[in-house]
Amino acid sequence: MLTVTDQMRSLVAAVSATDCHDDDTVLHTYASAAWTSLTEPGDGFAGALRQEFGAVGALQMVLDGDAEGLATSVEGEDRSQAEAAMSRWVPRLDFERFDRVLEDAAKHQQLLIVPGSAHWPAQLDDLAFGAPAALWLRGNLDALRASASGVAIVGARAATAYGTQVAGDLVSAAVAKGLVVVSGGAFGIDAASHRTAMAAGGRTVAVMPGGLDRYYPVAHYDMLRSVERLGVVVSEVPSGTAPTRWRFLQRNRIIAALAAGTVVVEAATRSGSINTAMSASDLGRSLGAVPGPVTSHANAGCHRIIREMGGDIIESGDDLLRLVGAGDSAS
Repeated sequence: MLTVTDQMRSLVAAVSATDCHDDDTVLHTYASAAWTSLTEPGDGFAGALRQEFGAVGALQMVLDGDAEGLATSVEGEDRSQAEAAMSRWVPRLDFERFDRVLEDAAKHQQLLIVPGSAHWPAQLDDLAFGAPAALWLRGNLDALRASASGVAIVGARAATAYGTQVAGDLVSAAVAKGLVVVSGGAFGIDAASHRTAMAAGGRTVAVMPGGLDRYYPVAHYDMLRSVERLGVVVSEVPSGTAPTRWRFLQRNRIIAALAAGTVVVEAATRSGSINTAMSASDLGRSLGAVPGPVTSHANAGCHRIIREMGGDIIESGDDLLRLVGAGDSAS
């Protein structure tokens, strides 16, 4: 049975964004942190288990190793799915590893926020079983909280001058209205969005695909450190977790869920930005895309969003503000 130890209490106190005075809060925070190390992002079976039994109860069930019990506890899952889940989790079931995750977070000056805490961005709960177990962050908690009414602006890594200019114009309009700008810290449109937001005196949120001990891409280290000071950098995976293709794709659902709406500025037909747009659409978030020349491959994905996903055409900052309910027509 999981019980609070002095070491557990000390590890949690070093990184928790909120005070952990009682044993139940310490256990919940520790177990939530453990789940970020135990599972890959978007593990729906783990999410269903946590939603049913809480982070502590779910972790205890895995410790007990009862696949049959897991299968009967999660509606719609059978024993084979439970056994597959256990096979993913058991190799990572290591309390020394869980302790190191918290130690590393403290060493890299990270904060941990968990579901149900005062700082948790409740809009992430819309992801249901796909919601993150916890978030690691460096920066300003207020910027993360304010992202609920903000806008996600994403797009091509190989951005054109046209795309970079349009992204800058849209971000400037968002910042002038006091909106937080959410993006993924990548090359191209993402970087243009973060940099323009900061240059305009606004706040921005960068969602990482890997641990916050090593920012990715490395070339954006200085930019992301600036985001820390003027906004917040977040991840659902702990220090030591490398970016992978799967983690990039799963990161996109966090970007979409944090903001009130998503705007795509340049994207190929098959790209990570399309994945973000699909997440926004699935969540019922407002969705828009910037049109461009039909001769440019960089705009094909935006036209697909407009044509197939019902995305709004975004031609100006006013369009963006109306998309997220911050325009004059919404007042």
